[in-house]
Amino acid sequence: MADQQKIHPVSAPEPEQEALPKPTAPLVPRNSSRSENGDPERQQPPPLKRSLTPYSPSKPTKKNCCKRCLCWTCCLFFLLIILLGIAAAIIYFVFQPKIPKYSVDSMRITQFNLNNDMSLSATFNVNISARNPNKKIGIYYENGSHLSVRYKGTNLCEGSLPKFYQGHKNTTLLNMNLTGRTENATNLLQLVQEDRQRGKIPLNIRVKVPVRIKLGKLKLMKWKFLLKCRLNVDNLSQDNVIRIRDNKCTVRFRF
Repeated sequence: MADQQKIHPVSAPEPEQEALPKPTAPLVPRNSSRSENGDPERQQPPPLKRSLTPYSPSKPTKKNCCKRCLCWTCCLFFLLIILLGIAAAIIYFVFQPKIPKYSVDSMRITQFNLNNDMSLSATFNVNISARNPNKKIGIYYENGSHLSVRYKGTNLCEGSLPKFYQGHKNTTLLNMNLTGRTENATNLLQLVQEDRQRGKIPLNIRVKVPVRIKLGKLKLMKWKFLLKCRLNVDNLSQDNVIRIRDNKCTVRFRF
């Protein structure tokens, strides 16, 4: 038997690697573990720096201050109106105020004649009743009042009311002497004669008087009563009985 040939595996020869050229300069300097610039593949750009400005609260502008002042002023104004309304309601329900009433009771003329210079001299004596219908309110009539009698816009005579206090549920009769002088009164006397023939001579009495209201023991500030009385008389003859045909008085208040 022929000798059998044994076949042994033979590894293929590895390809020869090309020899790399030796570096002419070292990649890392001596006595250094890495390059100063680091690994170029791993090197990243430096992070961006954010410029942060310090926060400062905005200062209130002049316009905002004006708006706040206006808002506070309106609030205080409405609050004052509410408080005044509450006070007025309390006064009304507790004291139940009523308007005083006035009337012209009588009138007497002691002088009403034409002078040589065509001026008219007049002296009237007027009685006015003032009635206070309130149960808990008194009225102080102060100095500084003014009363006048007018005929068709012309002032015939004037005077003033006395100073006095009128208590609760009280009626006071006021007697006043009024004097006056009217220049160029010829036409005025002709108008008076025409109205006398008709049987009615219209007169207006106006009174302005400062008063103080007393609520219980509390004395309030000064007010002004404005009294207007319209009346018709039968004549304006001197030393004759003057008949008042009708009269109507109205009262207003003013601070």
